[in-house]
Amino acid sequence: MLLLVIAAALLLWWFGPWGGIPGRTRTVPAEPRAVLALGSLAEDEQNNIAVFNAASASTVHITTLEVARGLFPLDVMQIPKGTGTGFIWDDGGHVVTNFHVIEGGSAARVTLSDQTTWKAALVGAFPDRDLAVLRIDAPKEKMKPIAVGTSKDLQVGQKVYAIGNPFGLDQTLTTGIISALHREIESVTQRAIRGVIQTDAAINPGNSGGPLLDSAGRLIGVNTAIFSPSGAFAGIGFAIPVDEVNRIVPRLIRDGKFIRPALGIQAAPEQFNAALGISKGVAVLGVLPRSPAEAAGIKPFQRGQAGDIIAGDVITALGGKPVTNLDGLLEALERHQPGETVALSLLRAGKPAEVSVRLGLPE
Repeated sequence: MLLLVIAAALLLWWFGPWGGIPGRTRTVPAEPRAVLALGSLAEDEQNNIAVFNAASASTVHITTLEVARGLFPLDVMQIPKGTGTGFIWDDGGHVVTNFHVIEGGSAARVTLSDQTTWKAALVGAFPDRDLAVLRIDAPKEKMKPIAVGTSKDLQVGQKVYAIGNPFGLDQTLTTGIISALHREIESVTQRAIRGVIQTDAAINPGNSGGPLLDSAGRLIGVNTAIFSPSGAFAGIGFAIPVDEVNRIVPRLIRDGKFIRPALGIQAAPEQFNAALGISKGVAVLGVLPRSPAEAAGIKPFQRGQAGDIIAGDVITALGGKPVTNLDGLLEALERHQPGETVALSLLRAGKPAEVSVRLGLPE
């Protein structure tokens, strides 16, 4: 009886659905499943695609290189140091990215959306705002300048897009909203960058220097930093507003550096202000000879013969922009160029005063 059961089981396995005779052809067809028609894409999907298609041609992949030495003295080579993102500014070959993307590198390569790679030269950088401009000798027809918008009328809640190369993955699109405005982050020089855009669009290592776009595909910021204990995206990303970029980049292209106009003063340290009860403004401790400040009649604080302090001027605004400390004064100066005449608001002997000053070149 046992032998009969075993024989029946072997026959079922051999001729059943799980077995088979070698060379036996099955009659059941191996047909793929029928494809369900997609239909029209949703309106927001169509907009996502349109924004990506328009801006991806303007977005580039940046690889920085560093010098490495081998075992022998003449064995010198360049090896990859890091990667980041940038975008095409104009058809003259200029590419904008973050300064920290290229910082410390000996050379850089820019890969366009058509996967051609070009040697890049540094045109100029402004580390205080974490911005840099590179230039490549690519033909004009390959240079697709990004559409530039404005950041002055942005609103919390509006949709944004980020294009970049996170973790070296080429041309990645992420979406989100503007989470907050007027944030403040610290640059590589420990200067404050104000007016920063906060977004929840995923920004990861490699996205730095890439464009942040509005729903019309216009540049509204440069993705520059994330806030994350792990180093990966945690829902908080920051972008330098485009109005700041549009103010700085043309001057980097023209001058090769960002030239901050000079007043020709020595500013008092914060401890000095605190000791004198000065809560806002920049107290003037010294005025350089033949400087714009001297020509405008700026008066410094001085120590009298009896050791007392003779009050001088406290700068409270420049060009209509309030000044609360030295960093604020430097930021106000950056909004002007050497040779411009601006109004300087002061506290003189405790009373408001205003003088005109013609800004000069730094020495």
